[in-house]
Amino acid sequence: MAILSKIRDRSMFLILIVGLALFAFVLDPSSIQNFFSSSKINSIGQVNGDDIDREEFAQQVEAYRTQSGGRATQMQAVNAVWNAMVSEKMFANQLEKAGIVVGEKDIWDAMVSLPEVQNSPMFKNEANLFDEEKLKEYIANLKDEAEAGNKEAWVNWLATEKNIKQNLERQAYTSLVSAGLGASLAEGRRDYLSQNTKIDAEYVFVPYSSISDSLTVVSRDEIKKYLENNTKKFKSEATRSLEYVKFDIAPSEKDDAEVKSVVESYINDREEYSNAAKTTVQIAGLKTATHYESFMNDNKSDLPMTEGYKYKNQLPATISEEIFAASNGDVVGPYKENGFYKISKVIETVQIADSVKSSHILIPFVGATRSTSLKTKEEAKKSADSVFALVKGNKTKFAEIADEINTDGTKGKGGDIGWIRKDQAFSQSFDKDFANFIYKNNAGTMGVVETAFGYHVISVDEQKKAEPAVKLATFSRLIEPSEETENAIFESAETLASKLAGEGNLEDIAKENGYNVQSAFNLKALDENLPGLLNQRQIVTWSFDASREIGDSKRFDFDVNGNRGYVVVVLKNKTDKNGTVITSDLIAQIRPELINKKKAELIKKKMTGATLEEVAKNSNSTVSAASLITMASPLISGVGNEPGVVGAMSTLGVNKVSSLIEGDKGVFIVKVTNRPNPAELENYDNFRKQIVAKLGARSYQLYQVLEDNADIVDNRAKFF
Repeated sequence: MAILSKIRDRSMFLILIVGLALFAFVLDPSSIQNFFSSSKINSIGQVNGDDIDREEFAQQVEAYRTQSGGRATQMQAVNAVWNAMVSEKMFANQLEKAGIVVGEKDIWDAMVSLPEVQNSPMFKNEANLFDEEKLKEYIANLKDEAEAGNKEAWVNWLATEKNIKQNLERQAYTSLVSAGLGASLAEGRRDYLSQNTKIDAEYVFVPYSSISDSLTVVSRDEIKKYLENNTKKFKSEATRSLEYVKFDIAPSEKDDAEVKSVVESYINDREEYSNAAKTTVQIAGLKTATHYESFMNDNKSDLPMTEGYKYKNQLPATISEEIFAASNGDVVGPYKENGFYKISKVIETVQIADSVKSSHILIPFVGATRSTSLKTKEEAKKSADSVFALVKGNKTKFAEIADEINTDGTKGKGGDIGWIRKDQAFSQSFDKDFANFIYKNNAGTMGVVETAFGYHVISVDEQKKAEPAVKLATFSRLIEPSEETENAIFESAETLASKLAGEGNLEDIAKENGYNVQSAFNLKALDENLPGLLNQRQIVTWSFDASREIGDSKRFDFDVNGNRGYVVVVLKNKTDKNGTVITSDLIAQIRPELINKKKAELIKKKMTGATLEEVAKNSNSTVSAASLITMASPLISGVGNEPGVVGAMSTLGVNKVSSLIEGDKGVFIVKVTNRPNPAELENYDNFRKQIVAKLGARSYQLYQVLEDNADIVDNRAKFF
């Protein structure tokens, strides 16, 4: 009732708002159409007026991330799918205009010619030759399975067909464009003359470096005007710049000391009250424990028990000497490693090789891992003993029987398993009994060993030099921030956010509290990474919200690879699309050009006179000579590459003095003394072909040209 009462109280206000909205629709009838248009709501963007469906786009983004195995971030997937869909629509438009159609037979012919199809055993007949009918049968089965509900393989096949079709279409379009990049014999002749006309000239050159930079100041307004006059050269996007303070949720010194104390308490036996026994019981410490897996589980070690052997260089430098000086049964620690406090008991000290080369003959039995054998365990053992008796001390016989009996990847290799490194052998993925045999017996040893896979006749073939190693039982506890620490960190972040909301200044507050202020400059709408924070798409999206104003702030939670914390962000600057964004990089790029323009004006005032000699005298320079200059190689001796100046020489009348020319390195005035035409050729076809080859080599720019000329509307930032 209270809500209804408030609505009634504001009824006149609501009527006024609705009335103004309807009035706006009356003034512009298209507004109401746009308001209710589902195409705008469901469109992620447009290419030449053709919508990109938002739902389809989202599905493809999800599929892309799935195919990447989760390695691609959401925005990486968004960008990849966007580029693919924009490309598809741009080419579709061009293909329609060009009248290019790829038929089903074209697609089929391209498909059956693929090496992966031609060489697949699935599509070969009894003669081991590719059979088109088997491919057709395979496709028909995929379709049947899709109709039965198993659609994944069929969808993948359709995607393959689509890709083949697109490739054929684009190849046809590219070939069509390349065919149009021709050249005439007249162009060939012009190219010949350009390459072979040799120019002799005299010139006066005053370098820009002769004027001090301090005499030519370039203002920010001049840079801004230059940018406005060169919008195509310097395309600008909407940007945001942020400042932020990061509060990492990290353990305090007190937390560190408490974890260390807890870990230390697990070294020796301790007494604890048992609710089940209603009395105090004795709990074994690591020093007296014998069943280490149980010890780790019962005491909730944050890292599991490992079975491997460690050399000294594989242990933390701070603790390695102490561990190798300890006796079996000694406990070392607590010590800190990779964010954990640990205690380690020396279980075994051995001399062990770094890697071992071995061979095997496997006799599996019913129930063994990956076994299809019908032999009982007893029968398999009897067979293994018989084989061992035949091969003992005879590697040639060993290899023959291995190739006859084995069914794994060692068949045909004499049972050779190859080199197995110590850390691989004593890992969870390798059989423990096999590892113990090959590492705890000398090279040349043969024996029968039962493993999870059956009975092996094993030959230890070679071992690399043995070194001292230890086997450890290590109890670990992660050094984590306590609840008290987390609350204190949250309070600090929330206090900063509150002060900024109350018109506080970030720099002043940070200085007062010793906070480190970080910056992110010129973020674009689709960016996702911030310095020191990596993927923080939520912050970028917030900064580009239409209602966001400079000075707005907000606290965000973050989790970067398991490192949690808070970040308080302030929007420091914003520019809209096509706004002038004067960055330090742009200034560094533009400033030298503007400085040279100003220097040119100062130099021109000195370079007066009717002859080269007069100009040289007035500008405190000299008349220099250059010979055999060509347009193909526009190098002026003593100066360098000056294509603009040489271009002027190519059209200037002989013995005529040019006007002042602004070159790349300074201001010139030139006089051509000789420019004889090269001998005419009977045919200029070779030069015409050179032009065609150069044009053809630029076909890779086709996509960029299409994109530059396409009308693309990009709404990705509104949805992702």
